[in-house]
Amino acid sequence: MFAGACAVGPKYQRPSAPVPAAYKEAPGVIDQEGNTWKEAHPSEGAKKGKWWEIYNDSELNGLEEQVSISNQNIKVAEAQFREAKDAVRIARSGLFPTVMGSASIVTSQTSRTLTSGTTANLSTAPRTTYNLPVDLSYVADLWGSIRRSVTASAAAAQVSDAQLENARLTFQADLASDYFQLHGTDGNKDLLERTVKSYEQYLQLTQNRYKGGIASGGDVAQAETQLETARAQLIDLQVTRAQFEHAIAILIGKPPAALSVTEASIKTLPPAIPAGVPSQLLERRPDIAAAERAMAASNEQIGIAQAAFYPTLSLGASGGLESSKFLKWISWPSRFWSVGPQLAETLFDAGRRRAQTDQARAAFDASVASYRQTVLTSFQQVEDNLAALRVLGDEAKAEDNAVNAAERSVQISTDQYKAGTVSYLQVITTQAIALQDERTAVDILTRRMVASVLLVEALGGGWDASKLPSTQDLVKGN
Repeated sequence: MFAGACAVGPKYQRPSAPVPAAYKEAPGVIDQEGNTWKEAHPSEGAKKGKWWEIYNDSELNGLEEQVSISNQNIKVAEAQFREAKDAVRIARSGLFPTVMGSASIVTSQTSRTLTSGTTANLSTAPRTTYNLPVDLSYVADLWGSIRRSVTASAAAAQVSDAQLENARLTFQADLASDYFQLHGTDGNKDLLERTVKSYEQYLQLTQNRYKGGIASGGDVAQAETQLETARAQLIDLQVTRAQFEHAIAILIGKPPAALSVTEASIKTLPPAIPAGVPSQLLERRPDIAAAERAMAASNEQIGIAQAAFYPTLSLGASGGLESSKFLKWISWPSRFWSVGPQLAETLFDAGRRRAQTDQARAAFDASVASYRQTVLTSFQQVEDNLAALRVLGDEAKAEDNAVNAAERSVQISTDQYKAGTVSYLQVITTQAIALQDERTAVDILTRRMVASVLLVEALGGGWDASKLPSTQDLVKGN
């Protein structure tokens, strides 16, 4: 029993991971207004996990609040976490004795052909036995196998909790991304509606000039073609908007028919998002925490496999009351008991235990590689979206200049057409370029908003590994 403090197997130490000293894409990004994104602490909302509040959009806030409550995929992950917590308590029960009790009343008769002599009639007569035993069994955890099972189950439950938080963050980010893409579609819709009205005026202009004998029928046909093309593009946007709206409905656990999102164009620029230092990312991403806890669970499996090489000590005891007469069943003379230890050791298993140990080591090595790959992917995602925000900010400035130049070009070509110095083809060409530039500007702003959402997701959304439940909390069922 003094060996109860022993535990064979390796002690878990968190393996190293490739962590850069600083991000390649410095967070000092300048937006369209010339403001520099400086290092700062997240807002209180972000600290509490409500990272979407940085966009100051009440409709988005209301939708995001429904994800954790109604999203069915999150409910699945939450149920799996509760299942993992129960597994911890199941494993911990192995540290304590098992006590079983039962009561039986059995009437039996021995075959008369098996007995002979003068006592045959007595020995084969029906006999009733009243039995009330209590059995106690306990497997001493000499080599830490049970304790490692508890630790492994706790680590697995922490993996499940981190996966729950990762699922919650993923679906929240998906909703915000769909939300901004939907309103980006609204921006294109608003642009095309204004364009259709403008093209209607140009069609009226060509028709008036045709009636006056100044323009040809070709000018009218070109204006009609341009107008109907814009109308077709406007109608086509309804498909995209409907799909984003339906996706948002599913993310908040509602059928598509139950949700309508208000039409509105994106009017704001992406907010400043502090990236922090790279080393913080290991504690801020739930998927990294899940991969790290999976390593801890795999490490415990090595110790469990190694403990199988050592003997098992079992302690057993039984006692109770037994009698052939009901009135004497519950009495002191009817008592019986037995107690004693049992030591068992596997003498030959054809290499089974060694193979199981090697298998556990291989699983641990795989979990280490998976952890390091998760870390690398996390840094890639942060760098990708930092770069996207920087590059798209520069592109937005250039595109704004292009839009302004295109608008001037349309006005000049229109004046020239009215003066009769250029054909209507020149007007159509400049209008097509202007429309494309304006739609590109809307798309760039949409992409910037989506990139900011993806950056928040890549940074963990305000989550921290300290929020994982401890082994004590899991044992208590908290």
